[in-house]
Amino acid sequence: MKKNKWSNVVGFLLLAISISIVFPSCNSQDKKNLPDPCVVLYDICTEDYKVHRGELESGQTLGAVLYLNHIDHGRIDQIVRASKGIFDFRKAKAGKKFTVLCSNDSIEKAQYFIYEMSSIDYVVFDIRDTIDVFLGQKEVLVKTREASGQIESSLWNSLVENKMSPALVMELSSIYAWTIDFFRIQKGDYFKVVYEEKYVEGEYIGIGRVYAALFNHANEDFYAFYFEEEENYGDYFDDEGAALRKAFLRAPLNYSRISSSFSKRRKHPVTGRIKAHLGTDYAAPTGTPILSTANGTVTEARYKRNNGNYVKVRHNSTYSTQYLHMSKIKSGIRPGVYVKQGEVIGYVGSTGLATGPHVCYRFWKNGRQVDPYKQKLPPSKPVKKENLEAYTMLKDSMMNVIQSIPSNF
Repeated sequence: MKKNKWSNVVGFLLLAISISIVFPSCNSQDKKNLPDPCVVLYDICTEDYKVHRGELESGQTLGAVLYLNHIDHGRIDQIVRASKGIFDFRKAKAGKKFTVLCSNDSIEKAQYFIYEMSSIDYVVFDIRDTIDVFLGQKEVLVKTREASGQIESSLWNSLVENKMSPALVMELSSIYAWTIDFFRIQKGDYFKVVYEEKYVEGEYIGIGRVYAALFNHANEDFYAFYFEEEENYGDYFDDEGAALRKAFLRAPLNYSRISSSFSKRRKHPVTGRIKAHLGTDYAAPTGTPILSTANGTVTEARYKRNNGNYVKVRHNSTYSTQYLHMSKIKSGIRPGVYVKQGEVIGYVGSTGLATGPHVCYRFWKNGRQVDPYKQKLPPSKPVKKENLEAYTMLKDSMMNVIQSIPSNF
C-alpha cells in the first residue's frame, strides 16, 4: 500500500469527526512578533500608514486610482511594466475591492496598493522605493458541514428551504450526472451530504469539496464517496467501489427539465403532424450551455431547416449523439474537432422547428436512434485492487457519518 493512500484515509477519518481546517495565506509572516498596536492587512503591518479602501467604479482604471493617490503617470507606467507576467492591469474589473496604504502625513502618497482579484486572491504593489509586485491569498477557513433534505418540488427548492447553498445543486447534479436523471427526480426523494463551506474573514464565500453523499431516488439508495487514487486527483465511487463516472452523461444540460420525452408517436407542436419524436427535449433559458455527453469527434456542426443550429458527435463505432435548435454553435466547434465529456459545444435556443428555447437531444446506437435512458451504457473503471482496502476504510467511516446525519422528514 502506497503511503499517500493511507494518508488519504487518515485525512478523511479526521474529516469524519468534523475538524475545521485553516489554510495559511501565501506570504504569511510571523505575526506573533509584531507589536501589539499593529493591524495587519495583506501581511503588511499598517501602523505607519493611513488606510483607504474602495471599490473600482465602472470605467475606472487602476492607474486612475493610483493617480488620485499622488502617483504620477511616469511612475504608473513603471508599475505596469513591473507587473508584467504577474498581473495584467487591463483585467481589472468594476466592483472589485482595493486598498491603498498611504504615507502618514499631509500628502498621503500611496506606498502600497492592493487589488483583490477574488475573495481569496489579491495582488500587492509595493511602490515605496523599488517596485515589487507579488500575489497573495487571504486565510481560508474551511468548515465541514452535514446536511439533509427531502424533495417536495425540486432539488433547488429543497436546498433553499433547508438554508443550504444553491451551489450544492450544481455540485450534486455534477457528482450524480451519470447515475441519476435530475430531470426525473420526484417528490419524496431525499438526500444527505457531507461537504465543505469556505469562509474568509468571517464571510461565507462558497462550498468546497463534497466528501460523501446519499441520494435516495425512487426508493433506491445512491451513494457517492470522494476518493483519491492518485495524489491530488480524486473521483467519486459508490458503496461497492464502482465509479459513478460513466461513458455518457445522463443529460446535455447541467440543470433543467424534460419538456418532451423520446416517443414513437407524438403530435409535433409546430406542424401538428403525428410522427415519432426520436429525441428528448430539455427546456432551458436561451443561452444555457449545452454539453457533449461523452468524448468524441464532431461530425456535423451547421444549420438545417428543421434542426436549426445543431451539432452531431461520433463517440465511437457504436454511439453518436446530436444536439438540436441551438441559438448558436460555440466558436471553434466544427467537423473534425475532438470534444471532451462535459465540454460546451453550443447554447440553448429555438432555431428550426421549435416553439420555445430547448435542446433536442438525440442518441444513436449502431446507426439507429434509440432512447438513451433505456440503454445499458458501458461503465468506467472501479477502484483499483491495490487501493480497495484504503477505499473500504474511507467508505465505512463516511458511511457512518452519512447514516448519523439527522433527517427532518
